[in-house]
Amino acid sequence: MCKIDDLTKTVFSGLLPLVIDDVTDEGERILVRARTPAGPVACPGCAAVTGRVHSYHQRTLADVPVDARPVVVRVRVRRLVCPTQGCRRTFREQLPGVLHRYQRRTSRLISQVGAVARHLAGRAGARMLSALAVIVSRHTALRALLRLPLPQRPVPRVLGVDDFALCRRRRYATVLIDAVTHERVDVLPDRKAHTLETWLRKHPGVEVVCRDSCGAYAEAVRRALPEALQVADRWHLWHNLAEAVRKEVTAHSMCWATAGLPPQQGIRAVTTRQRWQQVHDLLDKGVGLLECARRLHLGLNTIKRHTRISQPERLVRAPQYRPTLVDPYRDHLRRRREQDPAVGATQLLAEIRELGYTGSLNLLYRYITQGRVEADRPAMSSRRLTRYLLTSPEKLTDHQRTLVDALTSACPQMTALAGFIGSFAALLTPAAGNDDCLTAWITEVKATDLPHLHTFTRGLGLDRDAVNAALTHPFHNGGTEGVHTKTKLIKRQMYGRAGFALLRHRILLG
Repeated sequence: MCKIDDLTKTVFSGLLPLVIDDVTDEGERILVRARTPAGPVACPGCAAVTGRVHSYHQRTLADVPVDARPVVVRVRVRRLVCPTQGCRRTFREQLPGVLHRYQRRTSRLISQVGAVARHLAGRAGARMLSALAVIVSRHTALRALLRLPLPQRPVPRVLGVDDFALCRRRRYATVLIDAVTHERVDVLPDRKAHTLETWLRKHPGVEVVCRDSCGAYAEAVRRALPEALQVADRWHLWHNLAEAVRKEVTAHSMCWATAGLPPQQGIRAVTTRQRWQQVHDLLDKGVGLLECARRLHLGLNTIKRHTRISQPERLVRAPQYRPTLVDPYRDHLRRRREQDPAVGATQLLAEIRELGYTGSLNLLYRYITQGRVEADRPAMSSRRLTRYLLTSPEKLTDHQRTLVDALTSACPQMTALAGFIGSFAALLTPAAGNDDCLTAWITEVKATDLPHLHTFTRGLGLDRDAVNAALTHPFHNGGTEGVHTKTKLIKRQMYGRAGFALLRHRILLG
């Protein structure tokens, strides 16, 4: 008995409320025989204490594994007689912390299954538990997950609101977090204004709402909390500016990306210039946009794009070259063509093949005819130049900084664009007076020939109060982006098989 007591205290500490009679090694499993302790028990109905035994029952439960083997506990449980007249006649005793009504697992095994299912859900959780010698089905793992209580969090003073995709481009949901502590508050099944408005009315106490530029969220907050401060997300402001900058950089590609390259005189470039001239000739005669589209057999959006451009050259895009097998031999080709301008492509092919070239003659011929050999530098993509412009100058290398300075000086618009990016980036550090600085910034932008940046400023004007709050208050919506990252992991774990209720439960569990 002394050995069993020592074993119980070390290995089966979770079964201490029981009286263990025997522990048997059955090879593939360990069998523990136990019984409930003798003594009076309170009736669950009337709380009257009784020790009168009506009969005995045996319950079989699973416990946490020992030595990588499952543990089965067979407990003899008493059925007691209630002494109170009118109350239940008999009741089966329960041991809180060990035995629960209708459960076939001990409390600590239930906690272990729930902890694994919380992070891995159904199928993956069942596979992991089987490796730990706990055999459960995926349905059992999901039921254990859904039985985990959700944390009860107070309504935050600063609320973060953002949407995420349930099915991309089809169905979306809304996540609500505490923008200060980044704790999940709730998950709504859609992103409609009425749904968010209903939640805000049922949960008073929100004073500040951090959101993106979604009009539905703005309308819901205005209707439910007219006195609340709405704060636009600074990341989305910078992202929208980046999109406008990329379009401007692409529109001016003929200014910065053609240094050393022959002028674009292909069929597409000539057609683009002729089309621009036709559109502006009709506009000068007073013809409307729809009539221009009908006469020229073009789409209305194409007509609008030509209308916004003041020069036809800005519609012609510089060629975007991808890396090829010829790039490592560009210096040799350039040197040979300088020595002998009449050297043939076949001769050049034989020379660079001795240097290790493995490509074809056709690839080399196109590389030469595109002018990539004589160019002072390889062509840069609009996205890369945009990335350089949006990067802080301190984080650029000396070569990148010199390259950006050379490209932005190609035309006055590019020079102005680089200056506007830097001044707007300074406004993203919240400080008093940034709203007035933003007004001056918008005025300067409107005075330049940057139509895509004008579109960005019009978007700022539609939500100006929230933008001003974002530039002058420290609140932000960055915590929701972290929640979205975790949500994507959860969705991939469940492979789209789970419904919204399970997804919401896992998100709120954190």
